[in-house]
Amino acid sequence: MKDFAGKIAVITGGGTGMGRELARQLVAEGCNVAMCDVSAEAMAETKRLCEVEKLPQGLRITTHVADVSIEDHYKRFRDELIEQQATDKIHLLFNNAGIGGGGSLFSNTREQWERTFNICWGGVYLGVRTFLPLLVKADEAHIVNTSSVNGFWASVGMGVSHTAYSAAKFAVKGFTEAMINDLRLNAPHVKCSVVMPGHIGTSIVSNSRKVQNGSDQLNADELKQARQRLQGQGIDVAKMSDADIQQLALDRARIFHDEAPTSAAAAASIILDGVKAERWRILVGDDAHLLDECVRKTPEQAYTPEFYQNIVAATGWKVG
Repeated sequence: MKDFAGKIAVITGGGTGMGRELARQLVAEGCNVAMCDVSAEAMAETKRLCEVEKLPQGLRITTHVADVSIEDHYKRFRDELIEQQATDKIHLLFNNAGIGGGGSLFSNTREQWERTFNICWGGVYLGVRTFLPLLVKADEAHIVNTSSVNGFWASVGMGVSHTAYSAAKFAVKGFTEAMINDLRLNAPHVKCSVVMPGHIGTSIVSNSRKVQNGSDQLNADELKQARQRLQGQGIDVAKMSDADIQQLALDRARIFHDEAPTSAAAAASIILDGVKAERWRILVGDDAHLLDECVRKTPEQAYTPEFYQNIVAATGWKVG
């Protein structure tokens, strides 16, 4: 697929971050976009940003409220898309939605763990299941599943557990790789790619907390985990109040967004270039390339303190 003009793209998690930037860049190339998100307000802002420049006549941008972990939401999204986009086919599916959280089997609830897993993995699986018939009807089509560097390295540092998100992203990577041959055998005009971003400047830290807790405030379990994480980084937390810990968490979310080595807009551009080049494996960010190289070179060392410290030193990461 060498260009996107006149195509129809589905984007999950289109309200913020990479989903928003994918929508903006696709629309700028003349692509119709149908996006879903749990936040109608966030999608409205994405749509407004897409419409800042006058849209070509007939170009359609539609928004659909949906939780990607719920199949009935996906089915409603699909049916609304067929009606509002006046189509029975799509050309691009970006399974982009995701949250963090549920890091530990010990200190997080099963509900938190499965919430993260069911969005980050289940949303991809259900997205493909729901929209595959519409993709097959197109003359050419491409599925883009967002994994992460945590799809080949299950850690964000020594001081914090990271099981739900990593398990989900490993599943997305394996699923997409297995789809290469499944599509080749059964629908050769449909291609697929797995996207593995490093640290991208998005609001996933703050958004995840809102999805999990309904606010950006840490609950009691998260305060305890934050203390453990800080202690694991060698910080004396004995004299820190809960308010101090909460402020550090807010600062961490801001830093994750504002001081990332790769912006969401740059990430979207890399992804779309990868789709045009029909690359099945799209690493996003210099840190992703470096981490991929290091894990392949010394896999037995990948979960040692020294490995993580070397990655931080080389990339300037502020994510642990």
